[in-house]
Amino acid sequence: MKTTSTPPLPARLESAFADLLRELSSCGHQASTLVERAKLPGRCRKPLFFFLGYIAKADGRVMEADIRYAESLMKALALSGRQRKKAIEQFQKGKESSELRSHRGLWNRLSTAVSPGPALKTAICLCHGAQVLGQPGKARRYRCEDAIDHLGLPVAVSDDIFESYASKVWIRSAGGPTKPTTYEQACQVLGVTRRDSLDHVKRTYRKRVSACHPDKLAQQELTPSELATAKDQLQRYQQAWELIKQRHRPL
Repeated sequence: MKTTSTPPLPARLESAFADLLRELSSCGHQASTLVERAKLPGRCRKPLFFFLGYIAKADGRVMEADIRYAESLMKALALSGRQRKKAIEQFQKGKESSELRSHRGLWNRLSTAVSPGPALKTAICLCHGAQVLGQPGKARRYRCEDAIDHLGLPVAVSDDIFESYASKVWIRSAGGPTKPTTYEQACQVLGVTRRDSLDHVKRTYRKRVSACHPDKLAQQELTPSELATAKDQLQRYQQAWELIKQRHRPL
């Protein structure tokens, strides 16, 4: 929850951000799945992979999980061999940078005021990259906030994204998935409302399950922690659907 001292986001930004956070939740907090669904303009690739490299080197060493995550984004973006090579070059440049210069992300800053969606998607990808090893330390979080600022977004955006991961991923990793016990909780897990028809809920359920199906996840080269998170999310979807079916079962 934001403190009273935190200024509210502009209405246009707030609306787009809220939609993306809901979509992120429906993807099991897998940013690569979000990008595969929501797409990302080509102009965002250069700053995305540069900033990912910059964040990955925050603690002095890039971990295998950082590289796997960057590769999962390349697959989600369906990069060609040439585009992949450029993305790797940007990641390497980001690793070698000890600070961000003002020109980094300039085009994004100029376009964010008109169309905030691409910058917000990039910010979600960066925050996911900052926490591939778990709850991020100060160094990773600071670099992530620095990168998001260079995208022309308020730092409060990173706070909200990390808060979403904290409530859905970090807590679940520590104590296991929470099973929905009420109809309202089941609807919330699937991203539907109690007013939606059973057919609509069923279609939504199948869409959610498809996004985190083991066969699909196997192609994304996710880290063990990310695979565990996706497995937990799949289980919650199944539990929610069973609860909803019971409510609709004829007497």
